[in-house]
Amino acid sequence: MDIYNLEYNTEREKLIIPEYGRHLQKMINQAIEIEDAEERNKVAKAIIAVMGNLQPHLRDVPDFQHKLWDQLFIISNFKLDVEAPYPILTKEKLEERPEPLKYPQNFPKYRFYGNNIKRMIDVANSWEDGDLKTALTFTIANHMKKCYLNWNKDTVEDYVIFNHLYELSDGKIDLKGSTEDLSTSTDLMRGKKKKYHSTTNKKNNNYRNRGKKRY
Repeated sequence: MDIYNLEYNTEREKLIIPEYGRHLQKMINQAIEIEDAEERNKVAKAIIAVMGNLQPHLRDVPDFQHKLWDQLFIISNFKLDVEAPYPILTKEKLEERPEPLKYPQNFPKYRFYGNNIKRMIDVANSWEDGDLKTALTFTIANHMKKCYLNWNKDTVEDYVIFNHLYELSDGKIDLKGSTEDLSTSTDLMRGKKKKYHSTTNKKNNNYRNRGKKRY
């Protein structure tokens, strides 16, 4: 073996998509040089089959074949002139910057309730008066109370929640004169406490079992 003529990866052509390896990139480079269009298309389809076998985890991905064809053109540096069953990906299309997403710029006064509460209130405002709307408004109020307790571990009186609900609904939902009470703070936070005690008991059990023989 001639050690003076060894070829190092640092001296080779850079792999465009390393997951496919150097041999596949060489196959695509050879396909680019094929002059006969029919033969070039035939080789391109064979390369797509090889790429599919190299990426079996992508078979459940929607538009699996479309993805492979896009990758074929990317590896060829967009020099491969073949017919594709999908719109041919161009370099300009690949480098095209997506439009910035429009994030909702909501700055609620009571941020601890979150934006979903406002959406729920808007839905309640759109309903006609009746038992369903009343049930929904009290469900919203109970959820608001739970959110308040998550933010402030102290207790909160129902009238505070009713006032906030009145304000957030622009005066359309008024429970301030209601004789029905919301769920108690203990009931609303009970799920959290159970989870906490469950985790604590599990740790205590692990501590007690430490050092015991297991058969």
